[in-house]
Amino acid sequence: YANQMREQEENLKHTCPFCRHPLPNSQEEADRNYMKRVEANDPFAMCHMGGKRCDEGDYDGAFEYWTKAAGLGHVAAHFELSCMYRDGKGVEKDKKKELHHLEEA
Repeated sequence: YANQMREQEENLKHTCPFCRHPLPNSQEEADRNYMKRVEANDPFAMCHMGGKRCDEGDYDGAFEYWTKAAGLGHVAAHFELSCMYRDGKGVEKDKKKELHHLEEA
């Protein structure tokens, strides 16, 4: 938010709040940027990629990204893992693990 205010006040071009580079022009470029952030252990990027994999139907990939993000303390990743354990998508239904991740969230 503070960066957006500064950009508006100083008539600057909008940039990425994480790396301060110009925003990507294509989805492919955005995905490459997210993967760079995943490689740098950015839990937000890992959670985002988990959501993307889940939307594509790749529940194993989503589980992997969300597990890594949750291990780094990302609350939304814990919530998504609890939903996976509740619904049995990509994992076996497990009430105990569902509640664990829900409590962490």
